[in-house]
Amino acid sequence: MLKVTIDGIETEVEKGTTVMQAAEQLGIDIPGYCYHPGLTIVGVCRICLVEIERMPKLQAACYTPVTDGMVVQTKNEKVLQARQAVMEFLLVNHPLDCPVCDQAGECGLQDYYMQHGLHDSQMIENKIKKSKAWPIGAHVMLDSERCILCSRCVRFCDEISGTNELGIFNRGDRAELQPYPGQKLDNSYSGNTVDICPVGALTDRDFRFKTRVWYLSETPSVCPGCSTGCNIFVHHNDKRTYKAEGRRIARLKPRYNAEVNQWWMCDAGRYGFTSVDDESRLLTPLKRQEGSFIELKWDSGIADICESITKIREKHGADSIAVILSPQMTNEGLFAARKLFKEQLGVKHLDCSVEPLQKGVEDDFLVKADKNPNTRGASELGLTAKSFGGLSVKEMLTAATSGKIKALFIFYHNLSDYFSEKDVHEAFSKLKLLVFAGSNENATSRLADIVLPGATFVEKEGTFTNFSGRVQRLNKAVEPLGESKPDWEIFRLLSKELGEAQPYLS
Repeated sequence: MLKVTIDGIETEVEKGTTVMQAAEQLGIDIPGYCYHPGLTIVGVCRICLVEIERMPKLQAACYTPVTDGMVVQTKNEKVLQARQAVMEFLLVNHPLDCPVCDQAGECGLQDYYMQHGLHDSQMIENKIKKSKAWPIGAHVMLDSERCILCSRCVRFCDEISGTNELGIFNRGDRAELQPYPGQKLDNSYSGNTVDICPVGALTDRDFRFKTRVWYLSETPSVCPGCSTGCNIFVHHNDKRTYKAEGRRIARLKPRYNAEVNQWWMCDAGRYGFTSVDDESRLLTPLKRQEGSFIELKWDSGIADICESITKIREKHGADSIAVILSPQMTNEGLFAARKLFKEQLGVKHLDCSVEPLQKGVEDDFLVKADKNPNTRGASELGLTAKSFGGLSVKEMLTAATSGKIKALFIFYHNLSDYFSEKDVHEAFSKLKLLVFAGSNENATSRLADIVLPGATFVEKEGTFTNFSGRVQRLNKAVEPLGESKPDWEIFRLLSKELGEAQPYLS
């Protein structure tokens, strides 16, 4: 271990620790633009300069390794003057875009100017003009005038995504961040470049000009896009200033977890939340009547289901009932489903797994082919066809077509995504009862006898178990739309109506 004294505080650190990392362990803030713990160190922004005893010049804290007995000053007059000079240099050609810049409110340039700048400009020349509002990819907009050339985005594309789309071209005050000729920033992780940009040079095209960040609240959760279960923050606008677009969820951002996704998330997960506030959301229970749907109260819908299911079970037995659950449901919802259908009703045809027509895209970083967040949790709860000696989903449809299955519950799945429409329609036409529960209207819900609106992942609490067996918690960010309910509450209502409510559901 090496001993180092920073601002009069002595500590011990491991060999290879930089001055900035040692200061961070002591809770001492040293500003930095180019430094990011997930990227290589380049030391180009120079805002992290500190004074080290027996060294004639100030040193970059992010780049300088600690040596035994080192004494560092991070807040003396010489250091603060240098930081102010660096800030002035970085702002020489920076445009006065703060009122219209999406980064306002979470911008490192603004924050550090208030701490280390507050200088009167010595410049009378016109600023160097560079490209503005340049869409360099499907999700990212570049404003070169705001760029401070920290190279974080370049290093991300070189070191993390490995796609090498970005570079810094020209020299001096004409140096400019750009994509390489003929290339676009369209890799599967491009949104992370916006996250790590310390200024407003790279902005999110989906989020751009939608709302100010100080209107947003932040809730920790888990991405439901695949079985990795990336840790995320849900940024939501509680004051509904997204009303023009009907959106409560403004954006998803990665949340650091060293064991799962580190600092990153894929674009598919980042932009996969739009169904939450989509026009296709199911808002009230529905019942098919004479070829069209009528709205029901929850108690009426639950009563109708339970009355039908009781008659079918008494006449044809529990084996005439089948349930297709979803690995998009939480562990808590799946557990409640098992208690209701298996233990209370004696149903053995329970399955969660439906093979997609096309295998999902996978890479060797975060993206998994399994596009469900809780396949592992469903398996560990025994909710597969093999667990109870029941039928698989495909076999359920065949049994429904032959008349053996009389009642079918489907949660969240659109079976037209997995089987031909002809097979689905034929199977459904022979059922006495088809119940669909889910958050959004789809081809399956439009064929159901009764539809129950379910809450989305941002509207409920619970846990997902990712592919490696890690159980992770999601939290409710916003209230469920309309009269939609979380899955466990739907099962509680069914259980109570059937007269044998489990103790924990009462």
